[in-house]
Amino acid sequence: MERLHWVRHRCRQMLLGSSGRGWYSTPDGMPSETSMETHSSAQRDRGKRRTVFAPDDTRQQEVESVFNSYKGNAICTTKYTWLTFIPMNLFEQFHRVANLYFLFLALLNWVPVVEAFQREITMIPLVLVLTVIAIKDALENYRRYLFDRKVNNNMVQAFCGKQKAYIYQCWKDVRVGDFVRLSCNEIIPADLLLLYSSDPRGVCYIDTANLDGENNLKQRQVVPDLPLEGLEFTAESFNCRVECENPNNDLSRFRGYMEHPSGVRVGLHNSNLLLRSCTIRNTETVVGIVVYAGHDTKAMMNNSGPRYKRSQLEKHLNTDILWCVLLLIIMCLTAAIGHGLWLKNHKEAVFQVNKEMSPAMAGFYVFWTMIIVLQVLIPISLYVSIEIVKLGQIYFIHNDLALYNQQLDSRIQCRALNITEDLGQIQYLFSDKTGTLTENKMVFRRCSIYGVEYPHEENAHRLEVYEAEKVEPAVRSVTLKSGCSGRSLSCKHSTVSLNTLTAQEEEDQLSSHSLPQTSAFCSSVTKEVVPDPELVRKLNWFCSSVLADSSSGSATSLELTYIIDFFLALVICNSVVVSSPSQPGHVVSGSNFGVQEVEDASKTEHSETEDHLKGAWTNLEGPGEIVEEPTRDMDGKRDRDDELLYEAESPDEAALVHAAHAYRCTLRGRSAEGLLVDLPGMGPLAVQLLHILPFDSNRKKMSVVVRHPLTGQVVVYTKGADSVIMDQTPKGSEQTQDIYNHIREQTQNHLDSYARQGLRTLCIARKVLEEEEYEVWLKGQQLAESSIEDREELLLEAAQRLETNLTLLGTTGIVDQLQEDVPETIEALQKAGIKVWILTGDKQETAINVGYACKLLCPNDQLLTADCGSKDAYAALLEELKVEEQCGDDSLSPAGEAAPGFILVLDGLTLEWALQKEQRSNFLELSRRCKAVICCRSTPLQKSKVVQLIQDQLGVMTLAVGDGANDVSMIQMAGVGIGISGQEGMQAVMSSDFAISRFKHLRKLLLVHGRWCYTRLANMILYFIYKNVMYVNLLFWYQFFCGFSGSVMTNAWVLILFNLIFTSIPPLVYGVLDRDTPAHSLMELPELYSQVQTSKVYIPDMFWITVLDAFYQSLICFFVPYFAVAGSSVSELSFGSPINASALLIVLLHHVIESHTLTWIHVLVLVLSGGLYFGFVLLFSLFCVTCSPPTNPVGVETLEMNQPLFYIICVVTTVTALLPRLFLRALYNTLHPSAVLKSAGMDEVDSETYRRNMQRWNLIHSRANKLPLCADNSGLEASTA
Repeated sequence: MERLHWVRHRCRQMLLGSSGRGWYSTPDGMPSETSMETHSSAQRDRGKRRTVFAPDDTRQQEVESVFNSYKGNAICTTKYTWLTFIPMNLFEQFHRVANLYFLFLALLNWVPVVEAFQREITMIPLVLVLTVIAIKDALENYRRYLFDRKVNNNMVQAFCGKQKAYIYQCWKDVRVGDFVRLSCNEIIPADLLLLYSSDPRGVCYIDTANLDGENNLKQRQVVPDLPLEGLEFTAESFNCRVECENPNNDLSRFRGYMEHPSGVRVGLHNSNLLLRSCTIRNTETVVGIVVYAGHDTKAMMNNSGPRYKRSQLEKHLNTDILWCVLLLIIMCLTAAIGHGLWLKNHKEAVFQVNKEMSPAMAGFYVFWTMIIVLQVLIPISLYVSIEIVKLGQIYFIHNDLALYNQQLDSRIQCRALNITEDLGQIQYLFSDKTGTLTENKMVFRRCSIYGVEYPHEENAHRLEVYEAEKVEPAVRSVTLKSGCSGRSLSCKHSTVSLNTLTAQEEEDQLSSHSLPQTSAFCSSVTKEVVPDPELVRKLNWFCSSVLADSSSGSATSLELTYIIDFFLALVICNSVVVSSPSQPGHVVSGSNFGVQEVEDASKTEHSETEDHLKGAWTNLEGPGEIVEEPTRDMDGKRDRDDELLYEAESPDEAALVHAAHAYRCTLRGRSAEGLLVDLPGMGPLAVQLLHILPFDSNRKKMSVVVRHPLTGQVVVYTKGADSVIMDQTPKGSEQTQDIYNHIREQTQNHLDSYARQGLRTLCIARKVLEEEEYEVWLKGQQLAESSIEDREELLLEAAQRLETNLTLLGTTGIVDQLQEDVPETIEALQKAGIKVWILTGDKQETAINVGYACKLLCPNDQLLTADCGSKDAYAALLEELKVEEQCGDDSLSPAGEAAPGFILVLDGLTLEWALQKEQRSNFLELSRRCKAVICCRSTPLQKSKVVQLIQDQLGVMTLAVGDGANDVSMIQMAGVGIGISGQEGMQAVMSSDFAISRFKHLRKLLLVHGRWCYTRLANMILYFIYKNVMYVNLLFWYQFFCGFSGSVMTNAWVLILFNLIFTSIPPLVYGVLDRDTPAHSLMELPELYSQVQTSKVYIPDMFWITVLDAFYQSLICFFVPYFAVAGSSVSELSFGSPINASALLIVLLHHVIESHTLTWIHVLVLVLSGGLYFGFVLLFSLFCVTCSPPTNPVGVETLEMNQPLFYIICVVTTVTALLPRLFLRALYNTLHPSAVLKSAGMDEVDSETYRRNMQRWNLIHSRANKLPLCADNSGLEASTA
């Protein structure tokens, strides 16, 4: 039968045209291939996998030929060497079009016919920009070099074949095939296949915080069925061959097998792999063989550096740069045509010209000359300035105290350095629910077993008291994770045995962690579950001797069987790691527990435990004593149980394990082969663990296959979503089916009730396997596990064959409280014009309940629910919903009342229909008219498709926020991705553009920093374009008076440095520090966020208005001095002196007019800019004789500045040029009072309040020898941004 399954799978691959891809080991019981066939297969698929085996002196040449093709363990993250730095850096910089443009101009100026300035002068802008960027790259490269050298020179113990012993080697000398021995707290130098662990269970624990940021320990296990000689691992005895997949960046996947000399193959999994950068914990010694080294390791392949995205503003800027290029070409063509006509019409030229050259050719040369003269119209420094401004913006965002989480010591991370302004343009926000809107701190609330509901009323009261205590201190934030981890007693020194730690060392370690002993996801509110009295009473029956005398077919016996199986499933159907500070190695070893030994021990302790439990549970029959009696009667046992520390990979698992522990169903130890559990009345029991089928988003469930400790049967325990378990139907008689249908009907009612209360539901089920059925399934599972190609598909098929005909045991309801300030944040975002969508995998009722709780839904909102089983039904329903939505709008519009919002709710199957091509337009039309959309039962792929659909079809800026690995695709798809560093690891953070610790931080990040970043950068770009166009036009107007010859009225140095140096710093300060509206106004008036989107600070209209204003100011700046000196005998440099000075003053004062914030920094920069210009031109005119041939600037500026006319011209020109802009600005603010003016009154109130508070504070602390804060500094804020 298994052979037919294998053949069927291979035939299907052949039909799909991928027969060459499949490469599997044969299952047990099937004929194995010969060694020759295996060798030929290895040669055929060499490019798709790698072979690893231990070095052997007898086949040294073969070893070298194989391993030389693999990368060494030395890493090199630097981009350059001393020899390649200059050529490679220049090559990279000249990939930028702007740099190529200015290189072309510099080379063009070397052509004598079109030369405009000194050849060296035109090189200055390009050389300056290239030098600054090269210095930055060199410093970054050197920093990387120092880091690489430090990492490569770390020491590790590697096996030396010549010396037959482990010796210390540098990391860089380790290579594939080497045996590496590590001790506790040592960092793993390469990706190792775990071959030996000092833990008798064959497991070790690793801390992956350096890799993925997760704090909970991960368990890894030795490759099973490893032929070892004795208990200790010896490298000389290892003769196996490892075949595994080629290096990849998937941290959660490892495919391969180990082939023993006998030809037997053992499948390899991710649980057998120790990843580079992780740290060994709680294990004295491990030995592994290197399979991936250096840049082939998964850690290095995931090291992609900062994310790069192009913002919408950059895309618009590129369009405007093209308009500037077109404007430059028009101006140059005008000059070329004018010069040709001038030569043609003026036979006796006033200026010296080449009479042998035709007017057309002269005009052609002037065109290129003017390209050089007017080159500053294309702002080469703008791109560099934008990068500097964004770094400044990120600095202030990063250091905003309002975005800092003191409990976690975590602040916002800006991983994408160039899309800060997109935060101010968000129109759609897509959010996960669990862990994003909620705490993801799961607390057991209630359960249903055998169709009977246990409400746990006292437990509910405990949670209400906890919530009331939590919100009492207004400034206290909720802790996401406990400050004390389950690995608080990790080994101090890697070379010290865990068993040799002295009592004093243990005492010191314990004293350093005096906080309550908790672990990841295990806060006190999670652990302290108050049992339900009715369920306690039934478990008390189980502890009595009545059960032993009752017939197995009675209703009471069946119900108690369901109850025990339910709690047994909660205890063992997980991946929780158990540890304890009282055990060596800080781990509840259970290492010496064999199945038979513990069964024997449990028999001897059964009577004593039974009597103890009887006495403990007898007093619990009274409901009023349920809270206090367990604590009073079972103090000794509770103290012993509380020593257990659970390291869970998800908060759901921790909550369920602690709930079972409250009923004395306790998980005490875990190994690769079994678990040690306590059951009421049974004492310690060993459960043989046969298989674990981990949770995945396709199956939506997790299963464990165990041998039942009491019956010896093979049992499958499963927990998962109700959508995949409630439809299961077990095999059995008609009477059994009737009982089961009743249980399922009652459980479904309880599920619906839990969902309406906003609880997270999880169904528990089981299935008993016959031995023959299990053996057949086992062969298919082993086939899948030993596969390299298409392994995931085969494992999925095997799991689906097992997880059928499940018997429903019950369901759990877990409460997950909202994070603080989530309702206020969502309400503010909606007022800001941002549409909020919730994309969750939870039930529809749960999502709707959370929607009401977080104020996404209002009581008067109308729900439009789409829950369809077919495409046709969806299309018909969608039309009905559209009509209903239109009727709702029409019915309320005549009355003039505000129409209630419509909320569209879709389940996963309906969403699948909506995303299909033919239905997208209708779905988009309806969703656009809805206030919000809730997508339930959605998969990670569906989340990303929804984001992509809205982003592509509507052309809007989207933001996705999530906290788990299932949100990664959605985060990466959105225009801005935000990860929350919550309880589900750091996958979302690592894939995001920005990382925050709480959902409430979105409010200030978007409404304040997003708006500031957008308005600052947009206004800075417009200002940059303005000053360049304005100054270039001065040179262009002069061409009308010099025969369009390309001459200029200023020296070339001032011409080049005017935009590059003299006026380059004020825009940077403007882009980093300007605040058009105070932070508190933006927080209190979210509508101001949408005003920026509607007014669109940076749009084509504003670009052309800015250009026209620059034209006007250039006309004033040129012609006022022109008419002032008309008819005189001033030189061209004397004529240009007041023009340059006036242009500088106009540009700087224009900056003052446009700035909404003026600080001492602004004043200092403006003064320095002006002082730098006047200081330069004065020194230039005093000492530079031959700096600017053919003109001589000596004495020009000193002479001009000694004449009153110079200052009169500057004042008249500046006032005339800026007066219209000042008048229009005042008129606009009068007719349209903005939030700036409205917030001025608020600032006065806040300033006075601040002054009184500070005076009161100084008075109270006047006796405390502290410097009082200045009460006059009314502008002081927590965030300087």
